[in-house]
Amino acid sequence: MPDRARPTSLDEVVGQEHLVGTDRPLRRAIDSDRVASMILWGPPGAGKTTLARVIARRTEAEFVALSAVLSGVKDLRAVVADARRRWRDRRTRTLLFVDEIHRFNKSQQDALLPHVESGTVTLIGATTENPSFEVNAALLSRARVFRLRPLDEEALMAALRRALDHVPEGRRLEVDSDAMQALAADAWGDARRALSSLDSALAYAADAGARRLTVELVAEASAQRVLLYDRSGEEHFNVISAFIKALRGSDADAAVYWLVRMLESGEEPRFVCRRMVVMASEDVGNADPRALTVALDAARTLDYVGLPEAQFAMVQAAAYLACAPKSNAALRALSAARRAVRERGPLPVPLRHRNAPTSLMRAEGYGKGYKYAHDFEGAYVRDDHLPEALAGVRIYEPSERGFEAELAERMRGWRDEG
Repeated sequence: MPDRARPTSLDEVVGQEHLVGTDRPLRRAIDSDRVASMILWGPPGAGKTTLARVIARRTEAEFVALSAVLSGVKDLRAVVADARRRWRDRRTRTLLFVDEIHRFNKSQQDALLPHVESGTVTLIGATTENPSFEVNAALLSRARVFRLRPLDEEALMAALRRALDHVPEGRRLEVDSDAMQALAADAWGDARRALSSLDSALAYAADAGARRLTVELVAEASAQRVLLYDRSGEEHFNVISAFIKALRGSDADAAVYWLVRMLESGEEPRFVCRRMVVMASEDVGNADPRALTVALDAARTLDYVGLPEAQFAMVQAAAYLACAPKSNAALRALSAARRAVRERGPLPVPLRHRNAPTSLMRAEGYGKGYKYAHDFEGAYVRDDHLPEALAGVRIYEPSERGFEAELAERMRGWRDEG
């Protein structure tokens, strides 16, 4: 966000009324000058840095900013030393703003902790990632977490209007209302993006000799959109979770949307294919045995033709999996078998089912009494192939959906014969 357009008071902060509106918790703490260490958690461009600067100005604290990406323990020690001198000489508190605090490693967070505890610095950490995952528990317990929301169009429009008031005289243009709306809509809740787009559009319009900024000029000036998506961060897991839940929930529309959202955001397509392969067994299984083949075929198509052509096969697979009958019988069978193995240990194989390649083994009874299924009608023979301690235990229980209904009927027939 350009400094000339940055709010300087709480009343100018837009879009976070749940925090700084009248009688809201953060507003009360600031107004009463009882600001404690905090973590500001929210998406890019929601105003985390702006809010930290406003807090420092309102409380008359010295504002010191560090980037977690560029700063190390040595930088932290220097900040702490300056903070001690500042308090000793002028009784001025230090507000330490750490941008992208989730990128601090454990040793950096540990180095910061005692100075937050002692009050040498008041910490305001900013993060786009869930702090419960990225900030260690000791530091997190000493800081209150405030969740910032993405800015809605109304808030973005307010930020844009404020920015226009600060445009230098020589660059000012009339701006159409639909151009402003286009800038706000294209920002996806990110004020920094909206203001950067405004700067680019104004410069583009000026170079074109235009006297007013229109929606057409905004469209021409706009660079290709980059979707909010960090392949190693929380949003990655949120989106893939939404994709899998859409497949499982038989919502083909949502499944295709989330698939394309990932591909457009630069997600590794093989990762998406692998998740569809897993889902085909975990959530469809034998209710539609072809689902696994379709998912594998999409993965093979990706290897064979690559992108963008493989997107057709991936969309085809996602739609097929979403529309397929669902069964988690494979998952339940895996859980039941794992539970039996872990609770009962390595139970012995029944003698009749053991291999008997030597005369000694045969003399010990290995293989004795084994019934060869193909010697019986329908190639089925009633026998218990589980260890004796698990006789009669049901591990695989097919559903009554899709092809599994046929398997369930077949298994009931075998059991009735017994």
